[in-house]
Amino acid sequence: MAKRENESFSIKDLLGTYINESKLKKGFQKINVEEAWNKLMGAGVSSYTDEVKIQNGTLIVRLSSSTLREELSYGKGKIINMINEELGEQLVKKLMLV
Repeated sequence: MAKRENESFSIKDLLGTYINESKLKKGFQKINVEEAWNKLMGAGVSSYTDEVKIQNGTLIVRLSSSTLREELSYGKGKIINMINEELGEQLVKKLMLV
């Protein structure tokens, strides 16, 4: 009779491995970036946000208010740092407000 191995893995580790191996990581990153934006910016900014997406390290945020776009452009570096900190990795390198 074969001896059973007693290695145990957490569900988090197993799902993380599965996501990385099955090429689902980019899809989860898109969802996580949008959730991080809404959480960090709050309800006021989120109500003027039409679209949040990430392409090649650039976070593209489509806003319906030109005044808000101008205000947020002054703090691009801080926003990038906050989102990367929330995600736990250096995913966003550039922020485009359109």
